[in-house]
Amino acid sequence: MSTQKVLMGNHALSWGAVTSRVQVISAYPITPQTQVVELLSEMCTDGTLDAEFIKVESEHSAMAACIGASAAGARTFTATSAQGLALMHEMLHWAVGGRLPVVMGNINRAMAPPWTIWTEQTDSLSQRDTGWLQVYASSNQEVYDSVLMAYKIAENRKVSLPMMIVLDAFFLSHTSENVIMIDQNKADAYLPKYDPEFKLDVKNPHTFGGLTTPDWYMELRYNIQKGMDDSYQVIRDAQSEFKSVFGRDYGMVEEYKCEDADVILVGMATAASTGKESIDILRNKGVKAGLLRIRYFRPFPFEDVRRVLKNAKQILVLDRNLSPGLGGITFQEVKSAMYNEKNKPPIYGFIMGLGGRDITVESITNLFEHAKKNDPQDIIWMEVKK
Repeated sequence: MSTQKVLMGNHALSWGAVTSRVQVISAYPITPQTQVVELLSEMCTDGTLDAEFIKVESEHSAMAACIGASAAGARTFTATSAQGLALMHEMLHWAVGGRLPVVMGNINRAMAPPWTIWTEQTDSLSQRDTGWLQVYASSNQEVYDSVLMAYKIAENRKVSLPMMIVLDAFFLSHTSENVIMIDQNKADAYLPKYDPEFKLDVKNPHTFGGLTTPDWYMELRYNIQKGMDDSYQVIRDAQSEFKSVFGRDYGMVEEYKCEDADVILVGMATAASTGKESIDILRNKGVKAGLLRIRYFRPFPFEDVRRVLKNAKQILVLDRNLSPGLGGITFQEVKSAMYNEKNKPPIYGFIMGLGGRDITVESITNLFEHAKKNDPQDIIWMEVKK
């Protein structure tokens, strides 16, 4: 019989790190992430986890410590939110350029000012161009499982890139759900010890992160892109093996009643879970509605998005983020994916839920009503007090 624990999303991350046998953890506290590393520090102290916990003075230093430990051949983990992630920005590029498979949990929190602790995806999506893989969870089970798969993917030599597991503040981070725990022996068989091809070793010296000239810099960036491209198949293989061993099925996207849908809602994370309820209500009213939840934002699942959306009559994209001057970030990616399709359905971009405002079943249903009565627009602000 499988062991179950009632875990908040933050502790699902912590236990995912334990099950993955991380060796070095370095982090700095920030709400709503703090509980992730608090529990891990306690586990390192009481012997539950055989790992080194490095206390640092900032998130920048936390990522620097993870980079150094990963370069030395250790499996490393950290977690942060919002301003902490922004402070890491320089080091995120270093982790990618160093081809280091650091895994990080990011609890989505809106960026200040004004000062806030509630959820929004702008913090993680503003790092989309650093080269980190990003997966967005909609349940605590998915959070826990994603940690093990993250190391399986990131440490694959075809990829060798860091990975971010993203979850909504409070809607998941501080909400408790049943989580089926993974047997440690099966986890060890699924995820072998980290064995990098190159690492800091005085007996076998190499140069890491040294100066390069225009003669070779472009090739190094090409290899990063190739790692991202190759990750598509690595992700699929890791998920397929995970299903065969542990019985839970994940894809790069999740489809809900899309087979015959005329109108498809596209979203991420917990808002997409709420969206399923809206789809059921609309279906009961005779509306052929469906939902596409994007799990992986990097690499972006272009193939799946095109396959699911190409036969729709309308596409509605829900963004819990904002790129000022551009609009919704997911909306822009979906438009990019569909641009060269012969059949391009009209695409509506909706901004909702910024700063942690609730996205309700009714508010999502209203998106469909808006699209029925209006032409498509690039940015539609819903429920804004003007």
